[in-house]
This record gives sequence, structure tokens and C-alpha cells, in this order.
Amino acid sequence: PGLATMPLANRATIANMAPEYGATLGFFPVDENTLRYMHLSGRDEALIETVERYCKENAFWREDDNPIVYSSDLELDMSSVEPSLSGPKRPQDRIALSAMRPNWHDSLGEAFEKPEVAAAQRKGADEPSVSVHYDGADFALKNGAVCIAAITSCTNTSNPDVMLAAGLVARKAARLGLTRKPWVKTSLAPGSKVVTEYYKAAGLIQDLEALGFHNVGYGCTTCIGNSGPLPEPISKAINEHDLVVCSVLSGNRNFEGRIGPDIQANYLASPPLVVAYAIAGTVNIDLHNDPLGKSSSGEDVFLRDIWPSQDEVDELVASSLSREQFTQQYASVFDGSAEWQRVAAPIGKLYAWDDDSTYVQEPPFFVDLTPEVRPIATIQGARVLCKLGDSVTTDHISPAGSIAPGTPAARYLDSHGVARPMYNSLGARRGNDRVMTRATFGNIRVKNQLAPGTEGGFTVDFSGRETPEGASPLPDEAPKTGVAGRPVRFIYDAVQNYKDAGIPLVVLAGTDYGMGSSRDWAAKGTFLLNVKAVIAKSFERIHRSNLVGMGVLPLCFIEGEGHEELGLDGSETFEIPLDDGLEPRQKVAVHATHPETGKVTRFDTVCRIDTPVEVEYYRNGGILHTVLRKMAAS
Repeated sequence: PGLATMPLANRATIANMAPEYGATLGFFPVDENTLRYMHLSGRDEALIETVERYCKENAFWREDDNPIVYSSDLELDMSSVEPSLSGPKRPQDRIALSAMRPNWHDSLGEAFEKPEVAAAQRKGADEPSVSVHYDGADFALKNGAVCIAAITSCTNTSNPDVMLAAGLVARKAARLGLTRKPWVKTSLAPGSKVVTEYYKAAGLIQDLEALGFHNVGYGCTTCIGNSGPLPEPISKAINEHDLVVCSVLSGNRNFEGRIGPDIQANYLASPPLVVAYAIAGTVNIDLHNDPLGKSSSGEDVFLRDIWPSQDEVDELVASSLSREQFTQQYASVFDGSAEWQRVAAPIGKLYAWDDDSTYVQEPPFFVDLTPEVRPIATIQGARVLCKLGDSVTTDHISPAGSIAPGTPAARYLDSHGVARPMYNSLGARRGNDRVMTRATFGNIRVKNQLAPGTEGGFTVDFSGRETPEGASPLPDEAPKTGVAGRPVRFIYDAVQNYKDAGIPLVVLAGTDYGMGSSRDWAAKGTFLLNVKAVIAKSFERIHRSNLVGMGVLPLCFIEGEGHEELGLDGSETFEIPLDDGLEPRQKVAVHATHPETGKVTRFDTVCRIDTPVEVEYYRNGGILHTVLRKMAAS
């Protein structure tokens, strides 16, 4: 029954998070609310009538007296829903706002390994801080400081309820004399220009800007790592004193290393809560009971004093949002700006590849592709590229954020004359496999157990070869040797040696490998690094499918086993016997031979190629190869 009054914008917010909760899509049946939104957003009335008739005549219309039968049902009492955040590393880790402060203390002590500081914060005792001068202000920066507060992403920044609520919070706070803390970098990236129009109609732009929430553009920003660097004095204080600082953003993803290189703890929140945390300046606060700050008259101001009622929000939505805003803004949406119109673009049926482009290159997925399909064969003499723990996300595998100087991806850009301020982000460079392959497994928070003491895209090189020509020098603080005393290298550089030596590679991992966003480059980059198999305790559903689609074999340890339980240190040579009779989910034996002792560890795995169609994809080397061969044959 709660669905009857749920606006389409709220449904879209929930559906948009489908990859984060492990679904292919979030589905809401069509009903009156759908039609109401179509009218509001300027759709033609004839189209709206057609949608209604089509859905009703084909049983797509929501009718509570004729319920849809699903394979399983979950019930949610909507009266039990309370304001929440999620974090500090995964979107599924929900935290009730009332529990946020103690949860932060737990994370600080355990996940971020600062138990003494966490204990001091629990007691309200003195704790380490760093004196910073920035933009005319002097302040003490502490663990838990909110250094980024961003209303951002595709998830909810076109939702008028929460966007106008954020504006109302800003209005009430500004009128009481509150503003953001000086160390908080704030930004506003609306989901469309319509948002700006109803902000103008509601008179909220000045209120938001008073708290630092200026419009930085329309599109992906902080959620994909496009927040830009923190101010130099703040960044320096964080890194020199090993502070764990935070971001609070209204995005849908908060995986490690994604939001910014200086930020370790990232929390997802609604737009109005983002404004509140910008004012508080810290997550070490109980927003139910602690004041956000003092008013211009010196009185304590609490969140409840500036939080709008639902009636206030509804009234403002009704008075400031109109059909005309949509029709006006979208009438010329495909024309683009004057700058866009001046961009010269070639025409023709074939894309004109530019060898000098650092943004778009022809990917080498079809190099040496033959019309004939080679039979499935044993993987022999493979070495371990990465030995990883649990909950490795697609952001760990293929990061989307900033490009760190000195890394293989950065050095590639350097070699092509790209100045450091113009590196842009990995998310923006995804059309160039030369950049993306060099960054695969290069997330700044990845911990490869082959190279203890490192964090980032490092591994151990078992090829026996010298440092490859053009390799990126290791950072001064990085250990020079890892497992078995072999040299530590950037992953991309080690792979060049393995490719030259004809050595295939495998990845060992724990549970939930590939969780997170359904990033295609996590599988593409793995393929281009010459990884032939990933052996994990379990896979996230979409990434498992993507690996098969790129011709990489996903294998699961049997229940109760894993690389730690089997005593594998990653120095072993692997043999995975396969033949062309491979069947979905069959048992596959793996032989791992230790190079020093000669001990052979034999263990069974389950082949996570789940269907006959996927077997055919794998036999062809991936779905792209399968499709291309079929097209060529026809």
C-alpha cells in the first residue's frame, strides 16, 4: 500500500541503486503516479494516453487487487524507515542516523586502525589535532572531519522532494547565522537544469550559496571522483599527520579510493543531511542530541531546528515545480551549448581513430582474432598476479577517481604531453584502454598480499626478468621485495614481463569478489592484463558474468576452502586442467606447485560458467568475440 503514494522520483532513486543492492534492475509497475510524472515532465498527452492503454491491456498496470506474483517477497514497514547514512566503504552498510556517532567510533578504531583516537572520541577527551590556516581562517583539523560535502550524482539530484528539502535546510541555517566549517569543500551538481529552475522559483539559490553550495555543473562529479583536489594546506595536514577524514555525499557509491585520494571514510546521505554535515563539519557528532553550532545570537542550534516538515516540502514542491520548466529546458536539450556546437566531428560509417588521442583509442580486444574457434584448453604455468582478501570491489579492480602522479597511467599521459592539471579522472579516460589497463588493480586502497606493506597497484614479479624498459619507478617508501624475496613492481609493469615470457596469470581472492558497481572495465582490464582465471570464495553476480563475457574463467573454492585455508602464499605455479568438453558449474581441479619445496597443492573448484551459452562465450574468448564471429559468418 505504501507504493500508492510514492512519487516516481522516489521510485527512480531506489531503482537507480539496483547495482549497489545486487540487482539487474529495480522495477516499479506503471500506475497513476507514472502518468502524473509523464505529464509533469512535458510528455505529449497522446503518448501518455497510449502508455496507459497499453499497460492496462497487457497487464502491466499496477492493481493492488490483482497482485504480481514474484519468486520471493520481502516486506518493509515504511513507518519503521528512519534517516540513515551508509559507509564508510560500501553503500550496503546502512547506519541509522541515531547510531552514526558510535558507528564512526567503531570504524575509526577497527577499519581505520586508530583505537586510541576512537577511545578518546568516545569519552569526549582530548585527541590529536592539526592546526591549519586556510582562506583567512585558523582551525584545528581532527579525525572525523568532513572535508567534502557534496550534493551530487544521478541518484537523487533530480528528486524535487530531497533537493528542495536541502534548500530549506540551507535557508533555515543561513537565517540563524550558521554556515559550513572552513575545512569543508562543498559543491552542488543538480541532476538537470530543471532543478536550477525550481530552485530559482523557490528563491533557494542564495541560501544554498550562503553555505557554500554553488552549482558546479550538471553531471557526474564527486560520486565518480570528480571533486577535484582538497586545498593544499588541508591535504598536507591530512597526509602528514595520518588523519582519517570523511566525505558526506548524496551519491550512490562510496567505495574505497573513489571519492578522493585524501579521503578514507565516505558516507552516503540525503541532500538535506549533506547540508547538515557541512555545517557540523564532523561525523563525530550525534545529530539528534548535539548542537550543529550557535546562532548569530549565541544560542545552540540543533538539526531539528532547521529540518523542514514534510508539509513544508510538499508546499514548496507544489509552488515551485511546473511542467513549463521541463518543456523549456528540454526543448533544445540535444542542441547543446555553443561550445559543444563548435566541436568539429567527423562523419561516416567508420569511426576515425586518432592515434594521438589520449581519450579514445581502438581497443585491442580483437587482436589476432581468427574465424576459427580454438578449443578450450588447459591453463598451464600460470603465476599469481594478485592475492586479495574479501569484498574486493570493482572500484578496487578498476578505479574511477583521480590519476596519481608517478603511476603507469600518469606516466602514459606524461609521455603524450598531458600536463598534470589536465590528467582528468579515470572515469573520463575510460575510452582509452592504454590508460585503463595501466590503472587496473591500481586503486590507492588495494592491498595485494604478494607485496606486504604496499597499498595501491603493486605486485611481485615472478617472471625472473629485469625491470622492463619504461617501467614506472617505485615510490621511495615502497618495499622493494615481496613474497619469496621477488621484486615488487607496479602491476602493469610486471605484466609486461609476464607477457614477454608467455606466462599466463591468475588472481586469488576471498568472498564477494567484484562487488559494487557493474563496471565493465573491471573485467576488460583483467582480460587485458592477461589474467586467465580468477579463483575466489564467491563472486558478485554481475562481475562474474562480465568476467565470462571477457573470456576470463571464474572459479570458486569449495565451501570451507580458500587461498589462506589451503596455505597458498601466491608464489606457486598453477595448472588448471580444462578441455573442450567443459560444462556449466562442473568441478575443476587446480594444481598449485610451490617453487621452493616442490609441494603440489591439489584442490577442487566449481566452474562459475553457469550456462551453456556462457560456455560458448568462453570458448570464443568472450561475448564480443562470439558476436563478431557470428556477424562475420553471416
